[in-house]
Amino acid sequence: MTKVTPFLMFQDGKAEEAMNFYTSLIKDSEITSITRYGANEPGDEGTVMQATFTLKGQTFMCIDSNIKHQFTFTPSFSIFVDCDTEEELTSLYEELLEGGQALMPLDNYGFSRKFGWVNDRFGVSWQINLP
Repeated sequence: MTKVTPFLMFQDGKAEEAMNFYTSLIKDSEITSITRYGANEPGDEGTVMQATFTLKGQTFMCIDSNIKHQFTFTPSFSIFVDCDTEEELTSLYEELLEGGQALMPLDNYGFSRKFGWVNDRFGVSWQINLP
């Protein structure tokens, strides 16, 4: 075994849009590779066959699924982010919430100074924390 990497499967060709969104929100993040479907391949031409990106040094893989599934993301798996300031936490939470859904509004729930949980517009779940 060489490593373990979180893997995100997007539908409807949203993988690249999601990667661009995430790497724009979190400093020290980047898209590191993209392989696209070409003509006469199983996926829609130009969509993401496989890609990798990093968020603060954590590597993720993702694809645009060329197979329609009866499932999508679930909040039982989420990306957990510790923020340095309340301003950073609030800004990140609000940007992720745009077009998404609040699961736990920003508040003090007793286990940290401030915490929020949101599903973003792509369906990916994020826990945003101010320790």
